[in-house]
Amino acid sequence: MKQAVEKLILIVFFTFVWAAAGFAETSKSAIASAHPLATKAGFEILAAGGNAFDAAVAVSAALAVVEPGSSGLGGGGFWLLHRGKDGFEIILDGREKAPLAANKNMYLDRNGEVIEDLSKNGALAAAIPGMPAAIVHLAKKYGRLSLAQSLQPAIRYARDGFVPANHYRKLLTVRHPVIEKNPEAAKIFLENGHIPAANFLLKQPDLANTLEKIARFGAAGFYQGETAQKLLADVTALGGIWTQKDLDAYQVIERVPVYGWYYGIKITSAPPPSSGGVVLIEALNILSAYDLTKVTDATRKHLITEAMRRAYHDRALYLGDSDFVSIPLKQLLSPDYAAGLRSSIRADKALPSDFLSGELVEKQTGTDTTHFSIIDAEGNRVAATLSLNAEFGAGFVAKGTGVLLNNEMDDFVSKVGAMNRYGLVGSSANAIAPGKRMLSSMTPTFLEDETRVAILGTPGGSRIISMVLLAVLDFAEHHAPQSWVKLPRFHHQYLPDVIEHEENSFSPETMTALSNLGHQLKQVSSPYGNMQAIELQKKTRQLSAASDPRGEGLAEVR
Repeated sequence: MKQAVEKLILIVFFTFVWAAAGFAETSKSAIASAHPLATKAGFEILAAGGNAFDAAVAVSAALAVVEPGSSGLGGGGFWLLHRGKDGFEIILDGREKAPLAANKNMYLDRNGEVIEDLSKNGALAAAIPGMPAAIVHLAKKYGRLSLAQSLQPAIRYARDGFVPANHYRKLLTVRHPVIEKNPEAAKIFLENGHIPAANFLLKQPDLANTLEKIARFGAAGFYQGETAQKLLADVTALGGIWTQKDLDAYQVIERVPVYGWYYGIKITSAPPPSSGGVVLIEALNILSAYDLTKVTDATRKHLITEAMRRAYHDRALYLGDSDFVSIPLKQLLSPDYAAGLRSSIRADKALPSDFLSGELVEKQTGTDTTHFSIIDAEGNRVAATLSLNAEFGAGFVAKGTGVLLNNEMDDFVSKVGAMNRYGLVGSSANAIAPGKRMLSSMTPTFLEDETRVAILGTPGGSRIISMVLLAVLDFAEHHAPQSWVKLPRFHHQYLPDVIEHEENSFSPETMTALSNLGHQLKQVSSPYGNMQAIELQKKTRQLSAASDPRGEGLAEVR
């Protein structure tokens, strides 16, 4: 017993020493975000004396203005924080919540079938936003500057306007039929009812006013007063079920991150109600018994796919809002549990997903999103993934607010076993309930070994976790951030039982070998993901940052 206690003390001691050694100041800072104006907003706040957390407020708010197809005040997200001076780590859960009048059958017809698009478009699809409360919490508890100062770049972008790039028009094309049905959204984002021209100046004066109210009154500037009244009036007029009680009840939750290890790399990531960290660590635990550098390319892809299959299967079975359902978190993160899952993997044959145990039955009781990564000269870090869910969320703007509302209710399970817009299925663990947070795939992540620290994440719906998984494996092979963000991607999520992949992910020989093993392959129509990543070399304090070439972001070290 005494030896066990002494061993535990040593482990805690050396863990602390490692964490403390890793925070040492750099001479520079780095920001990688999905839009150049958001990155510039972050550096503007750092130059004014702010820390990484102030910069994160600025970047979050700026993205709500300049990337309306991906995030906004009407959405939510997860902010993974690391404080340099003492190694303290926490995740801010700003995930949206179901309205108190919500129920598990609200999107079903009288025959118990899912009503197409009811959870995707319009006011009834919108959950209670968490973004405003989260950035206020982040500024007040962890920032150095005032909230008002950190919001100034976003307010300026909204009031003065900016010229959106091609990505804006691409996302708008996807959701144009929905947006044109909402006069307020159409007035802001379209040009005479059409996709705007290349030189279109997007001004959002109502959004600027809403941001100014938050700057002046904090969370009350959104969840109470004039903004709240306008939100409730328009949401309820168009079939939504929000009440003032919903807005008053919203609270940011500080959660302990989930942790794992892979070949000497410490993984820090998002806990439930995000599935990201759990599925990522479970897949890495399964892969930890293999040396992926010493097998053929086809075998490597096969083993990674089989790990994804099992981890995503557990996502469907067990994961939801841990404040509402019991999650076997210790089991899912256990290397011993992973060893059991690994025992069913054959090198010569793919196991069909239907053969996995457990059914999606009632129990008794992640494509558009955005990500940014920041590190400042004091060693403070932020990895944040934010979302409205679909492109331009529910396609609905509450009149007079400029706030584009999310359609995150679609991330719940409307019917056990039914697929959402990302093809994900789930059990009653993720069923709709009043005040519940819906399951997410967002995976803001820190990596750390003896010589390096990494900050990364990406949008991409259900594919987020698999993208981060591939980046972790690339980090393990000592490649740089520029490699992580450019990697050709492939994905398996248990159901549908198919490997989705980008055009250049597999050689013809690998495709043939995977098919012979029993895998079904499906090339996606266009590249996916928009990873933003930073790496710190501990010994030299050298920083490097990379923005995904698939997007239009900006990664800088200053």
